[in-house]
Amino acid sequence: MKHTKNSLFCICLALITSIIAGCSSDNNKDNEPQEVSESVKDYQQIIESGSLVVLAENSSTSYFVYRGEKMGFEYEILREFAKEIGLELEIKTVANLDNLVPMLNNREGDLISCNYTVTRERTKEIDFSLPYIQTPQVLIQKKPEGWQKMDDADIDRHLIREPIDLARKHVNVWEHSSYYQRLIHLQEEIGDSIYIDPVNGLIGSEELIEQVSQGIIDYTVVEENIARVNSRFYDNIDIATAISVKQNIAFGLRKSSTLLKAKLDKWMEGFMESKKYKYIYRKYYEIGVSGMAPDDKFSSVGRGKVSPYDEFFKAAGKKHGVDWQLLAAIAFHESKFNPYIEGFGGAYGMMQFMPNTGPKYGVYPDSSPEVQINGGMKKVAADIKSWSSIPDKEQRIKFALASYNAGRGHIEDAQRLAIKYGLNGNVWDDNVEKMLLNLSKQEYYRDEVVKNGSMRGTTTYNYVRKVYPRYKEWKATFK
Repeated sequence: MKHTKNSLFCICLALITSIIAGCSSDNNKDNEPQEVSESVKDYQQIIESGSLVVLAENSSTSYFVYRGEKMGFEYEILREFAKEIGLELEIKTVANLDNLVPMLNNREGDLISCNYTVTRERTKEIDFSLPYIQTPQVLIQKKPEGWQKMDDADIDRHLIREPIDLARKHVNVWEHSSYYQRLIHLQEEIGDSIYIDPVNGLIGSEELIEQVSQGIIDYTVVEENIARVNSRFYDNIDIATAISVKQNIAFGLRKSSTLLKAKLDKWMEGFMESKKYKYIYRKYYEIGVSGMAPDDKFSSVGRGKVSPYDEFFKAAGKKHGVDWQLLAAIAFHESKFNPYIEGFGGAYGMMQFMPNTGPKYGVYPDSSPEVQINGGMKKVAADIKSWSSIPDKEQRIKFALASYNAGRGHIEDAQRLAIKYGLNGNVWDDNVEKMLLNLSKQEYYRDEVVKNGSMRGTTTYNYVRKVYPRYKEWKATFK
Protein backbone atom coordinates (compact mmCIF):
# COMPACT_ATOMS: atom_id res chain seq x y z
CA MET A 1 0.00 0.00 0.00
CA LYS A 2 2.83 2.42 0.89
CA HIS A 3 4.48 1.74 -2.47
CA THR A 4 1.20 2.60 -4.28
CA LYS A 5 0.79 5.85 -2.33
CA ASN A 6 4.35 6.85 -3.07
CA SER A 7 3.97 6.09 -6.77
CA LEU A 8 0.72 8.14 -6.99
CA PHE A 9 2.46 10.97 -5.16
CA CYS A 10 5.32 10.95 -7.66
CA ILE A 11 2.98 10.82 -10.68
CA CYS A 12 0.89 13.72 -9.38
CA LEU A 13 3.97 15.79 -8.68
CA ALA A 14 5.30 15.05 -12.15
CA LEU A 15 2.02 16.27 -13.72
CA ILE A 16 2.11 19.44 -11.63
CA THR A 17 5.69 19.97 -12.70
CA SER A 18 4.82 19.68 -16.39
CA ILE A 19 1.93 22.16 -16.01
CA ILE A 20 4.21 24.64 -14.27
CA ALA A 21 6.78 24.17 -17.01
CA GLY A 22 4.17 24.87 -19.70
CA CYS A 23 2.98 28.04 -18.02
CA SER A 24 6.42 29.42 -17.18
CA SER A 25 8.51 31.84 -19.17
CA ASP A 26 11.52 30.62 -21.18
CA ASN A 27 13.83 31.77 -18.43
CA ASN A 28 12.06 29.65 -15.82
CA LYS A 29 12.15 26.52 -18.00
CA ASP A 30 15.85 26.22 -17.36
CA ASN A 31 15.53 26.62 -13.63
CA GLU A 32 13.19 25.19 -10.99
CA PRO A 33 10.94 22.92 -13.15
CA GLN A 34 13.98 21.03 -14.46
CA GLU A 35 15.35 20.64 -10.94
CA VAL A 36 12.07 19.31 -9.55
CA SER A 37 11.71 16.90 -12.47
CA GLU A 38 15.16 15.48 -11.73
CA SER A 39 14.20 15.15 -8.08
CA VAL A 40 11.04 13.23 -8.97
CA LYS A 41 13.09 10.90 -11.14
CA ASP A 42 15.64 10.38 -8.37
CA TYR A 43 13.02 9.63 -5.73
CA GLN A 44 11.00 7.42 -8.05
CA GLN A 45 14.06 5.28 -8.82
CA ILE A 46 14.65 4.77 -5.10
CA ILE A 47 11.03 3.74 -4.51
CA GLU A 48 11.02 1.38 -7.49
CA SER A 49 14.23 -0.29 -6.29
CA GLY A 50 12.47 -1.40 -3.09
CA SER A 51 15.49 -0.48 -0.94
CA LEU A 52 16.95 2.55 0.73
CA VAL A 53 20.70 2.08 0.26
CA VAL A 54 22.82 3.63 3.00
CA LEU A 55 26.56 4.23 2.67
CA ALA A 56 27.74 3.62 6.23
CA GLU A 57 30.92 3.57 8.23
CA ASN A 58 31.53 0.43 10.25
CA SER A 59 31.61 2.10 13.67
CA SER A 60 29.83 2.18 17.01
CA THR A 61 27.77 5.25 16.07
CA SER A 62 26.97 4.42 12.44
CA TYR A 63 26.59 0.66 11.94
CA PHE A 64 28.08 -2.48 13.45
CA VAL A 65 27.22 -6.06 14.38
CA TYR A 66 27.17 -6.79 18.13
CA ARG A 67 26.52 -10.30 19.42
CA GLY A 68 25.01 -11.20 16.07
CA GLU A 69 22.65 -8.20 15.89
CA LYS A 70 22.81 -5.25 13.49
CA MET A 71 23.14 -2.09 15.51
CA GLY A 72 24.19 1.57 15.44
CA PHE A 73 22.62 4.88 16.47
CA GLU A 74 22.26 6.07 12.88
CA TYR A 75 21.30 2.59 11.67
CA GLU A 76 18.34 2.43 14.05
CA ILE A 77 17.11 5.90 13.03
CA LEU A 78 17.25 5.05 9.32
CA ARG A 79 15.64 1.66 9.91
CA GLU A 80 12.60 3.48 11.31
CA PHE A 81 12.57 5.90 8.36
CA ALA A 82 12.80 3.07 5.82
CA LYS A 83 9.78 1.43 7.46
CA GLU A 84 7.90 4.71 7.19
CA ILE A 85 8.36 4.94 3.41
CA GLY A 86 7.85 1.22 2.85
CA LEU A 87 11.40 0.28 1.84
CA GLU A 88 13.94 -2.26 2.97
CA LEU A 89 17.06 -0.78 4.56
CA GLU A 90 20.23 -1.91 2.80
CA ILE A 91 23.56 -1.11 4.45
CA LYS A 92 26.63 -0.79 2.26
CA THR A 93 29.70 -0.37 4.47
CA VAL A 94 32.40 1.82 2.96
CA ALA A 95 35.94 0.87 3.91
CA ASN A 96 37.58 4.00 2.49
CA LEU A 97 35.73 7.07 3.75
CA ASP A 98 37.33 9.16 1.00
CA ASN A 99 34.90 7.39 -1.36
CA LEU A 100 31.69 8.39 0.44
CA VAL A 101 30.77 11.46 -1.63
CA PRO A 102 31.81 10.01 -5.02
CA MET A 103 29.81 6.84 -4.31
CA LEU A 104 26.76 8.89 -3.30
CA ASN A 105 26.89 11.07 -6.40
CA ASN A 106 27.49 8.00 -8.59
CA ARG A 107 24.20 6.58 -7.23
CA GLU A 108 25.86 3.67 -5.42
CA GLY A 109 23.85 4.70 -2.37
CA ASP A 110 21.05 7.07 -1.40
CA LEU A 111 22.31 8.41 1.92
CA ILE A 112 25.60 8.88 3.76
CA SER A 113 25.51 7.71 7.38
CA CYS A 114 28.80 8.11 9.25
CA ASN A 115 28.36 10.76 11.96
CA TYR A 116 28.89 13.29 9.15
CA THR A 117 29.51 16.89 10.23
CA VAL A 118 27.82 19.60 8.14
CA THR A 119 30.53 21.88 6.74
CA ARG A 120 30.56 24.62 4.12
CA GLU A 121 32.95 22.62 1.93
CA ARG A 122 30.75 19.52 1.99
CA THR A 123 27.58 21.46 1.13
CA LYS A 124 29.20 22.41 -2.17
CA GLU A 125 29.01 18.76 -3.23
CA ILE A 126 26.04 17.28 -1.35
CA ASP A 127 22.94 18.20 0.65
CA PHE A 128 22.27 17.37 4.28
CA SER A 129 19.20 16.33 6.21
CA LEU A 130 18.04 18.08 9.34
CA PRO A 131 20.70 17.53 12.00
CA TYR A 132 19.91 14.72 14.42
CA ILE A 133 22.59 15.65 16.94
CA GLN A 134 24.80 18.61 17.78
CA THR A 135 28.20 18.02 19.31
CA PRO A 136 31.58 19.73 19.65
CA GLN A 137 34.89 18.24 18.57
CA VAL A 138 37.12 17.05 21.41
CA LEU A 139 40.76 16.12 21.79
CA ILE A 140 41.56 12.46 22.48
CA GLN A 141 44.64 12.06 24.67
CA LYS A 142 46.05 9.31 26.84
CA LYS A 143 45.88 9.67 30.59
CA PRO A 144 49.24 9.62 32.41
CA GLU A 145 50.69 6.41 33.79
CA GLY A 146 49.30 5.69 37.24
CA TRP A 147 46.25 7.90 36.64
CA GLN A 148 44.08 5.51 38.67
CA LYS A 149 45.84 6.68 41.85
CA MET A 150 45.81 10.39 40.99
CA ASP A 151 43.18 12.98 41.81
CA ASP A 152 41.65 15.07 39.01
CA ALA A 153 44.01 18.01 39.57
CA ASP A 154 47.08 15.78 39.20
CA ILE A 155 45.69 14.22 36.02
CA ASP A 156 44.92 17.67 34.57
CA ARG A 157 48.53 18.77 35.07
CA HIS A 158 49.66 16.04 32.65
CA LEU A 159 47.04 16.79 29.98
CA ILE A 160 46.14 19.50 27.49
CA ARG A 161 43.21 21.49 28.83
CA GLU A 162 43.36 24.56 26.55
CA PRO A 163 43.50 24.37 22.73
CA ILE A 164 46.36 26.87 22.69
CA ASP A 165 48.56 24.19 24.28
CA LEU A 166 48.30 22.13 21.07
CA ALA A 167 50.98 24.38 19.58
CA ARG A 168 53.87 22.27 18.23
CA LYS A 169 52.01 19.02 19.03
CA HIS A 170 51.37 16.20 16.55
CA VAL A 171 47.69 15.37 15.93
CA ASN A 172 46.58 12.52 13.62
CA VAL A 173 43.23 12.98 11.85
CA TRP A 174 41.45 11.93 8.65
CA GLU A 175 42.58 14.38 5.96
CA HIS A 176 39.11 14.91 4.44
CA SER A 177 37.37 15.37 7.77
CA SER A 178 35.91 18.33 9.62
CA TYR A 179 38.61 17.65 12.26
CA TYR A 180 41.35 18.48 9.78
CA GLN A 181 39.66 21.73 8.80
CA ARG A 182 39.11 22.64 12.44
CA LEU A 183 42.80 22.18 13.24
CA ILE A 184 43.74 24.36 10.25
CA HIS A 185 41.55 27.16 11.61
CA LEU A 186 42.75 26.57 15.17
CA GLN A 187 46.32 27.31 14.07
CA GLU A 188 45.19 30.77 13.01
CA GLU A 189 43.37 31.30 16.30
CA ILE A 190 46.35 30.37 18.50
CA GLY A 191 48.93 31.99 16.25
CA ASP A 192 51.20 28.96 16.11
CA SER A 193 51.67 25.70 14.23
CA ILE A 194 49.94 22.43 15.02
CA TYR A 195 51.63 19.49 13.35
CA ILE A 196 48.64 17.93 11.65
CA ASP A 197 49.45 14.39 10.51
CA PRO A 198 46.80 13.49 7.91
CA VAL A 199 45.62 9.91 7.39
CA ASN A 200 43.55 8.59 4.52
CA GLY A 201 40.00 7.34 4.71
CA LEU A 202 41.12 3.75 5.28
CA ILE A 203 41.82 4.55 8.93
CA GLY A 204 38.69 5.39 10.88
CA SER A 205 38.33 7.61 13.93
CA GLU A 206 37.85 4.65 16.24
CA GLU A 207 41.09 3.07 15.04
CA LEU A 208 42.90 6.34 15.80
CA ILE A 209 41.32 6.42 19.27
CA GLU A 210 42.66 2.91 19.86
CA GLN A 211 46.12 4.04 18.74
CA VAL A 212 46.03 6.87 21.28
CA SER A 213 45.01 4.39 23.99
CA GLN A 214 47.95 2.16 23.04
CA GLY A 215 50.42 5.05 22.94
CA ILE A 216 51.11 4.66 19.21
CA ILE A 217 50.07 8.26 18.49
CA ASP A 218 49.76 11.21 20.87
CA TYR A 219 46.48 12.86 19.88
CA THR A 220 43.49 12.68 17.61
CA VAL A 221 40.22 14.60 17.33
CA VAL A 222 36.65 13.30 17.06
CA GLU A 223 33.13 14.47 17.82
CA GLU A 224 32.20 14.34 21.50
CA ASN A 225 29.45 11.74 20.98
CA ILE A 226 31.94 9.33 19.36
CA ALA A 227 34.44 10.03 22.13
CA ARG A 228 31.85 9.32 24.81
CA VAL A 229 31.05 5.88 23.39
CA ASN A 230 34.70 4.94 22.97
CA SER A 231 35.71 6.08 26.44
CA ARG A 232 33.67 3.14 27.75
CA PHE A 233 35.99 0.77 25.92
CA TYR A 234 39.27 2.56 26.67
CA ASP A 235 39.32 3.81 30.23
CA ASN A 236 42.80 5.33 29.82
CA ILE A 237 41.74 8.00 27.31
CA ASP A 238 40.68 11.53 28.22
CA ILE A 239 37.93 13.27 26.23
CA ALA A 240 37.31 16.39 28.32
CA THR A 241 39.07 19.04 26.18
CA ALA A 242 36.76 20.62 23.59
CA ILE A 243 38.37 22.34 20.60
CA SER A 244 35.25 23.62 18.79
CA VAL A 245 31.72 24.89 19.28
CA LYS A 246 28.84 22.47 18.78
CA GLN A 247 28.42 21.39 15.17
CA ASN A 248 25.54 19.80 13.27
CA ILE A 249 25.67 16.08 12.47
CA ALA A 250 23.34 14.93 9.69
CA PHE A 251 22.76 12.45 6.89
CA GLY A 252 24.26 13.30 3.49
CA LEU A 253 22.12 13.24 0.33
CA ARG A 254 22.59 13.92 -3.37
CA LYS A 255 21.65 17.44 -4.44
CA SER A 256 19.17 15.85 -6.86
CA SER A 257 17.41 14.07 -3.97
CA THR A 258 15.30 17.06 -2.90
CA LEU A 259 12.14 14.95 -2.59
CA LEU A 260 13.91 12.35 -0.46
CA LYS A 261 15.39 15.14 1.66
CA ALA A 262 11.97 16.78 2.10
CA LYS A 263 10.39 13.48 3.14
CA LEU A 264 13.26 12.61 5.50
CA ASP A 265 13.29 16.09 7.08
CA LYS A 266 9.54 16.11 7.66
CA TRP A 267 9.70 12.64 9.24
CA MET A 268 12.69 13.57 11.40
CA GLU A 269 10.90 16.63 12.79
CA GLY A 270 8.35 14.37 14.43
CA PHE A 271 10.58 11.38 15.14
CA MET A 272 13.17 13.35 17.11
CA GLU A 273 10.45 14.35 19.57
CA SER A 274 9.28 10.76 19.98
CA LYS A 275 9.93 8.33 22.82
CA LYS A 276 11.49 5.97 20.26
CA TYR A 277 14.23 8.46 19.37
CA LYS A 278 14.89 9.25 23.03
CA TYR A 279 15.20 5.51 23.74
CA ILE A 280 17.67 5.00 20.86
CA TYR A 281 19.74 7.99 21.99
CA ARG A 282 19.82 6.73 25.57
CA LYS A 283 20.75 3.23 24.46
CA TYR A 284 23.92 4.39 22.70
CA TYR A 285 24.99 7.48 24.60
CA GLU A 286 23.76 7.21 28.17
CA ILE A 287 23.93 3.51 29.09
CA GLY A 288 27.22 1.85 30.02
CA VAL A 289 28.83 -1.27 28.59
CA SER A 290 29.89 -4.62 29.98
CA GLY A 291 32.25 -4.29 32.91
CA MET A 292 30.24 -1.50 34.55
CA ALA A 293 30.91 -0.52 38.15
CA PRO A 294 29.85 -3.13 40.67
CA ASP A 295 26.77 -2.87 42.84
CA ASP A 296 27.68 -4.09 46.32
CA LYS A 297 24.21 -5.50 46.77
CA PHE A 298 24.86 -8.10 44.06
CA SER A 299 28.63 -8.48 43.69
CA SER A 300 29.62 -9.39 47.22
CA VAL A 301 32.08 -12.27 46.89
CA GLY A 302 33.17 -13.91 50.10
CA ARG A 303 32.08 -16.12 52.98
CA GLY A 304 32.57 -19.17 50.81
CA LYS A 305 30.26 -17.93 48.04
CA VAL A 306 30.78 -16.46 44.58
CA SER A 307 27.42 -14.67 44.50
CA PRO A 308 24.00 -14.51 46.13
CA TYR A 309 22.83 -16.93 43.41
CA ASP A 310 25.32 -19.80 43.73
CA GLU A 311 22.61 -22.42 44.14
CA PHE A 312 20.98 -21.34 40.87
CA PHE A 313 24.35 -21.46 39.09
CA LYS A 314 25.08 -24.93 40.46
CA ALA A 315 21.65 -26.30 39.48
CA ALA A 316 21.93 -24.86 35.94
CA GLY A 317 25.46 -26.22 35.56
CA LYS A 318 24.36 -29.70 36.58
CA LYS A 319 21.38 -29.56 34.21
CA HIS A 320 23.42 -28.49 31.15
CA GLY A 321 26.71 -30.24 31.90
CA VAL A 322 28.82 -27.09 32.21
CA ASP A 323 30.99 -25.92 35.12
CA TRP A 324 28.83 -23.52 37.10
CA GLN A 325 31.87 -21.39 37.87
CA LEU A 326 32.22 -20.60 34.15
CA LEU A 327 28.80 -18.99 33.91
CA ALA A 328 29.34 -17.25 37.23
CA ALA A 329 32.55 -15.71 35.86
CA ILE A 330 30.64 -14.53 32.78
CA ALA A 331 27.84 -13.07 34.91
CA PHE A 332 30.34 -11.25 37.13
CA HIS A 333 31.95 -9.59 34.12
CA GLU A 334 28.66 -8.83 32.37
CA SER A 335 26.69 -7.38 35.28
CA LYS A 336 28.40 -8.00 38.62
CA PHE A 337 25.45 -10.38 39.24
CA ASN A 338 22.87 -7.59 38.97
CA PRO A 339 19.71 -9.15 37.44
CA TYR A 340 18.05 -5.77 36.85
CA ILE A 341 20.75 -3.84 35.00
CA GLU A 342 20.41 -2.42 31.49
CA GLY A 343 23.50 -2.37 29.32
CA PHE A 344 24.85 -1.28 25.96
CA GLY A 345 22.59 -1.61 22.95
CA GLY A 346 19.57 -2.67 25.01
CA ALA A 347 21.28 -5.68 26.63
CA TYR A 348 19.51 -6.64 29.83
CA GLY A 349 19.82 -8.62 33.02
CA MET A 350 22.55 -10.61 34.71
CA MET A 351 23.70 -12.29 31.51
CA GLN A 352 23.27 -9.16 29.34
CA PHE A 353 21.13 -10.83 26.69
CA MET A 354 20.36 -8.78 23.57
CA PRO A 355 16.63 -8.17 22.89
CA ASN A 356 16.57 -10.58 19.93
CA THR A 357 18.65 -13.25 21.68
CA GLY A 358 17.20 -13.52 25.19
CA PRO A 359 13.77 -14.85 24.13
CA LYS A 360 15.48 -17.74 22.28
CA TYR A 361 16.65 -18.94 25.69
CA GLY A 362 13.47 -18.05 27.56
CA VAL A 363 14.93 -14.89 29.11
CA TYR A 364 13.15 -11.52 29.10
CA PRO A 365 13.90 -8.22 30.87
CA ASP A 366 11.57 -9.09 33.73
CA SER A 367 12.71 -12.74 34.13
CA SER A 368 13.71 -13.92 37.59
CA PRO A 369 17.41 -14.44 38.47
CA GLU A 370 16.90 -18.20 38.32
CA VAL A 371 15.43 -18.03 34.81
CA GLN A 372 18.21 -15.66 33.67
CA ILE A 373 20.91 -18.01 34.95
CA ASN A 374 19.30 -21.09 33.42
CA GLY A 375 18.95 -19.31 30.05
CA GLY A 376 22.56 -18.12 30.23
CA MET A 377 23.80 -21.63 30.98
CA LYS A 378 21.77 -22.99 28.09
CA LYS A 379 23.43 -20.48 25.74
CA VAL A 380 26.96 -21.14 27.03
CA ALA A 381 26.42 -24.90 26.65
CA ALA A 382 25.25 -24.31 23.06
CA ASP A 383 28.27 -22.09 22.34
CA ILE A 384 30.68 -24.72 23.65
CA LYS A 385 28.95 -27.45 21.64
CA SER A 386 29.06 -25.31 18.48
CA TRP A 387 32.87 -25.33 18.71
CA SER A 388 33.11 -29.14 18.96
CA SER A 389 35.60 -29.08 16.07
CA ILE A 390 38.16 -27.55 18.47
CA PRO A 391 39.93 -30.65 19.89
CA ASP A 392 41.30 -29.11 23.10
CA LYS A 393 38.64 -28.49 25.79
CA GLU A 394 40.34 -25.42 27.28
CA GLN A 395 40.67 -23.80 23.86
CA ARG A 396 37.06 -24.72 23.04
CA ILE A 397 35.87 -22.83 26.13
CA LYS A 398 37.83 -19.76 25.08
CA PHE A 399 36.23 -19.84 21.63
CA ALA A 400 32.84 -20.11 23.36
CA LEU A 401 33.61 -17.13 25.61
CA ALA A 402 34.63 -15.06 22.60
CA SER A 403 31.42 -16.05 20.80
CA TYR A 404 29.35 -15.06 23.83
CA ASN A 405 30.93 -11.62 23.80
CA ALA A 406 31.17 -10.84 20.09
CA GLY A 407 28.88 -13.25 18.29
CA ARG A 408 30.05 -16.33 16.39
CA GLY A 409 30.41 -14.61 13.00
CA HIS A 410 33.29 -12.37 14.04
CA ILE A 411 35.12 -15.27 15.70
CA GLU A 412 34.80 -17.32 12.52
CA ASP A 413 36.24 -14.35 10.60
CA ALA A 414 39.25 -14.29 12.97
CA GLN A 415 39.64 -18.05 12.62
CA ARG A 416 39.68 -17.83 8.81
CA LEU A 417 42.21 -15.00 8.96
CA ALA A 418 44.41 -17.08 11.27
CA ILE A 419 44.42 -19.99 8.84
CA LYS A 420 45.09 -17.69 5.88
CA TYR A 421 48.11 -16.13 7.59
CA GLY A 422 49.66 -19.42 8.67
CA LEU A 423 48.38 -19.61 12.26
CA ASN A 424 46.48 -22.44 13.94
CA GLY A 425 42.75 -21.91 13.52
CA ASN A 426 41.99 -24.37 16.33
CA VAL A 427 44.02 -22.54 18.96
CA TRP A 428 42.79 -19.36 20.59
CA ASP A 429 45.92 -18.32 22.51
CA ASP A 430 48.37 -16.34 20.36
CA ASN A 431 46.66 -17.53 17.18
CA VAL A 432 42.99 -16.71 16.58
CA GLU A 433 43.04 -14.02 19.29
CA LYS A 434 45.83 -12.26 17.36
CA MET A 435 43.72 -12.10 14.22
CA LEU A 436 40.75 -10.89 16.26
CA LEU A 437 42.76 -7.78 17.11
CA ASN A 438 43.15 -7.08 13.40
CA LEU A 439 39.42 -7.03 12.65
CA SER A 440 39.28 -3.34 13.57
CA LYS A 441 41.91 -2.53 10.93
CA GLN A 442 40.71 -1.66 7.45
CA GLU A 443 43.44 -3.67 5.72
CA TYR A 444 42.21 -6.86 7.39
CA TYR A 445 38.45 -6.52 7.60
CA ARG A 446 38.36 -5.86 3.86
CA ASP A 447 39.97 -9.29 3.34
CA GLU A 448 37.79 -11.66 1.30
CA VAL A 449 37.64 -14.22 4.14
CA VAL A 450 36.01 -11.64 6.47
CA LYS A 451 32.24 -11.93 6.13
CA ASN A 452 30.96 -9.89 9.08
CA GLY A 453 32.75 -6.55 8.81
CA SER A 454 34.88 -4.66 11.29
CA MET A 455 34.70 -5.06 15.06
CA ARG A 456 36.44 -3.77 18.15
CA GLY A 457 38.70 -6.80 18.56
CA THR A 458 40.42 -5.53 21.70
CA THR A 459 37.15 -5.74 23.64
CA THR A 460 36.68 -9.47 23.02
CA TYR A 461 40.42 -10.15 23.34
CA ASN A 462 40.38 -8.63 26.82
CA TYR A 463 37.05 -10.27 27.67
CA VAL A 464 38.47 -13.78 27.25
CA ARG A 465 41.65 -12.86 29.11
CA LYS A 466 39.65 -11.59 32.09
CA VAL A 467 36.79 -14.10 32.27
CA TYR A 468 38.75 -17.33 31.71
CA PRO A 469 41.28 -16.83 34.56
CA ARG A 470 38.46 -15.89 36.92
CA TYR A 471 36.63 -19.09 35.94
CA LYS A 472 39.74 -21.19 36.63
CA GLU A 473 40.34 -19.47 39.97
CA TRP A 474 36.75 -19.94 41.10
CA LYS A 475 36.71 -23.56 39.93
CA ALA A 476 39.73 -24.25 42.13
CA THR A 477 38.33 -22.31 45.09
CA PHE A 478 34.55 -22.85 45.11
CA LYS A 479 32.94 -26.25 44.78
